[in-house]
Amino acid sequence: MEYLLIEYPKCSTCKKAKQWLEEHQAAFEDRNIKEQNPTKEELKEWHEKSGLDIKRFFNTSGMLYREMELKDRLPNMSLEEKYDLLSTDGMLVKRPILVTEKGITTGFKPEEWEKLI
Repeated sequence: MEYLLIEYPKCSTCKKAKQWLEEHQAAFEDRNIKEQNPTKEELKEWHEKSGLDIKRFFNTSGMLYREMELKDRLPNMSLEEKYDLLSTDGMLVKRPILVTEKGITTGFKPEEWEKLI
């Protein structure tokens, strides 16, 4: 079974996640979020399948998130507007994202990843 890893190559957490997948001999497709940002449709599907709060898909520690003052703006936005916004720039999206048949998770928490592979 092959998994989809959405990551940013310069991100240290993404590097750890990639290494973890390799150590667990998990076959995966690697996708650079900066070059190939998730589409609105993908984000919507992943959000629904994950069961996570949509805020977990935002890179809340990123510069762009802070520059756009999204902490204050997000509560007043509709879910559709959030999907639209996330699909505009990969740097707004929390990474890494692991997409499997069992589920989807954002960020790298080995205990969560164990359950999905």
